[in-house]
Amino acid sequence: MWSNPLLQAGSLVFSALAGISLIVLRLRAGKKPTTLKKIIMPPLGMATGFAMFAFPVTHIPWMWGLSAFGTGLLLFAFPLIVTTRLERVEEHIFVRRSKAFIAIMVTLFLLRLLLHNVVEQYMSIPQTGAIFYLLAFGMIVPWRFAMLGDFLRLRNVERHHV
Repeated sequence: MWSNPLLQAGSLVFSALAGISLIVLRLRAGKKPTTLKKIIMPPLGMATGFAMFAFPVTHIPWMWGLSAFGTGLLLFAFPLIVTTRLERVEEHIFVRRSKAFIAIMVTLFLLRLLLHNVVEQYMSIPQTGAIFYLLAFGMIVPWRFAMLGDFLRLRNVERHHV
């Protein structure tokens, strides 16, 4: 059922469109001041994706899931954390654009494409989606926590100097 070429193509197109949408949103976000809500909402919204695991078709071994989450945490979050800078401009705080974000999103998509034939030997398309979801979630959570820390520090700097 899941080896349908049309379904595979649709999955790749959907992934590409989602990735492009994230990149566009990220680039546009740097033009407006950021807020606490804008920092914490993406991981909270993304957390709803865990509902997919209610369906047996997405079930994967625990070690695969932990490995995917850990890979996002240890490999993909780090470049985002060190290259994302928050900057105070008068009373506003801006996120400065990071080319690393675009590179990481493109790398994830290319990795998925390159590993597609290998991965499909071991798991279905929904399971592959679950693996890449956990990888992305492992990437976004520490990155947003780091942004949150910077945001609170910059916001508190203003309060102490007023």
